[in-house]
Order: sequence, then structure tokens, then C-alpha cells
Amino acid sequence: MIEAVADRLEGAPRQLRRRWSEEFKAQVVTEVLEPGASVSAIARRIGIHPSQLFAWRRDARAERRYRSRHSSCEGVVASAAGAVIEIAIGEVVMRAGIDVDEAHLQRVIRAVRSA
Repeated sequence: MIEAVADRLEGAPRQLRRRWSEEFKAQVVTEVLEPGASVSAIARRIGIHPSQLFAWRRDARAERRYRSRHSSCEGVVASAAGAVIEIAIGEVVMRAGIDVDEAHLQRVIRAVRSA
């Protein structure tokens, strides 16, 4: 039987992973999004690999898309937990069984939005 044990390669640097705060990431991404900004130059200046900065920028854009998509639907949130549909429109929360008639639910939603 051969037993393999994962170990640090000889000569590999002993470095702890750096942790960047969300505030720092947001500040750097804001700088990167300015017109004419060079991702590679900014990454070199702060001492990280450009691919890391590209990932931060991608994540920030995805977060913005997620927020804009969910804010544009008037706070409508649906969950089918426990055979109940829960829909929040603004401050109004409606709960209905999953067997509710779709046309009836649409009429109720229209009435809530118009109120």
C-alpha cells in the first residue's frame, strides 16, 4: 500500500492568504471603472495579480445587476416554502396556497399595486 501525504513543496514561499476588506475592494473597483483606468497598472500598484482585480470587477458588476433587477420588480419576493407562496410588494405581504387560481392571484396583485 502506498500512502501519499500532501506537504508543502520545498522552495515554495510561506505566505498566508491576504484578506481584503469589502470596503477596500469597492474602492479599488471604483477606481478601475473610471474611464481610461488600467486594470493591470492598478493591480501592480496595490500588489495583486490583475486576474484578481478583474474578478473583483466582475463580482461588483454582477452585484449591481442583481440589485437593479430586484429593485425594479417593486420588491416582489416569492418563496414556495411549506406549500405557501409569499409575495411582498412594497410593505404589503401576501400569502397564498400553492393551489390558488392564477387569474385570482393576478387580480389581487393588481389591486394591491393600484391601492
